Amino acid sequence: MQDIRWNAFWLAVALAIFCLIIGLVKGEAAALWTYSIVVTVYLVSHLRWLYQLQRWLKKPASLTVPHGAGIWEHVFSDLHQLQRSHSSSQTQFISALDRYRDAASALPDGVVALNDKDRIDWCNAAAERLLGLSLAQDVGQPIYYLVRQPEFIQCLQMHDYTNTFRLRSWQHQDLILEIQFVSFGAGQKLLICRDVSQQEKLDTMRRDFIANVSHELRTPLTVIGGFLETLSDMDGAVPEGQRQYFTLMLKQAERMRHLVEDLLTLSQLENGRTAPQDTEVDVGLLLNQVMNESRELSKGAHKISLVAEPGLGLTGASTELHSAFGNLVSNAVRYTPEGGHVAISWKTRGEEAVFSVKDSGIGIEQQHISRLTERFYRVDSSRSRETGGTGLGLSIVKHILIRHQARLEIESKPGEGSTFSAVFPFNRIVHKTPASSLKS
Repeated sequence: MQDIRWNAFWLAVALAIFCLIIGLVKGEAAALWTYSIVVTVYLVSHLRWLYQLQRWLKKPASLTVPHGAGIWEHVFSDLHQLQRSHSSSQTQFISALDRYRDAASALPDGVVALNDKDRIDWCNAAAERLLGLSLAQDVGQPIYYLVRQPEFIQCLQMHDYTNTFRLRSWQHQDLILEIQFVSFGAGQKLLICRDVSQQEKLDTMRRDFIANVSHELRTPLTVIGGFLETLSDMDGAVPEGQRQYFTLMLKQAERMRHLVEDLLTLSQLENGRTAPQDTEVDVGLLLNQVMNESRELSKGAHKISLVAEPGLGLTGASTELHSAFGNLVSNAVRYTPEGGHVAISWKTRGEEAVFSVKDSGIGIEQQHISRLTERFYRVDSSRSRETGGTGLGLSIVKHILIRHQARLEIESKPGEGSTFSAVFPFNRIVHKTPASSLKS
């Protein structure tokens, strides 16, 4: 750029000196004519090189950069360098894109790249096989034209890409697909799908086995517990020296009965293919029932309080919500030492409704919190057995909340207690005129 400026400067100086000499020798008219002719020739040469530049810009890939003269030599030289740099960058980009596509094509999972209008930009061979797509024919087609299942379209339109979901293939009934959307770029997304048919079969076999075994154990446990209770109540049937053994057997039979009932409940929730029957739940009555059950479990060993926001209702399955709320409260009572405090609350938080249980118990270390909803997971197995827990309560709570589009939040610090909160979305909240405030 500096060379161009100096060339233009010296050219203007030379032209001025030349015209001055002509003016001194031939007069002013001759100088003016000479200046006009030189400027015209100069402009025509610029127009010629501008035409060459325009011609090259229309077809830069097929034409070589022109070789200019004077100032244009520098311009075309810079353009040539820019073209070479651009060609090198383009080659590297195409090479990187090819490597990405080769890597994505080798993945066992199906991958579909969607633009901001949910149209197909690209897909790999696994996606063609699992989703019935054709890369040659379906590029540019909206994905919801080709995958028409209502659950798929609903998840696509909700723009909530945090969770995976499963659906049965519309082409092969034995094929179960797990699908997830991953957002990237400006409104673009990846659709990732994998075949989980075998895993689904194993999960179904496991659930059916647990349900069948639990159902078969219920009757003999009831009979055993009934006979033990009858013998314990009969005068003289059990010698005093052996009564402690009967008491222990009764206690363990009752614990096994609770375990079987929780297994059956969890199995029914996991096998539930339909959403819960939504009705308006009498939350006030439900909270009073939970309070009475917690006081009966505590037997006066804890301070239990309840604060509920007046007029705050909920839609859902009353029986399931009773089970979820009851499990959260009973856990708090079981893991809070005598003299501790269990605070129950039901209130709004922003646009959500929150049922929370805060205790002053032993607390939970951070590394355990993410696993608390796993079945049979216990932070302290010996303490859980002492308090009569089955290890399934929080797993039941998680499944019930999922069925109600709700979530479980857990906050805890060792030695300071824990807070378990069931958070319900706005669409399940019911506001009504309160008769009175629940507070005890």
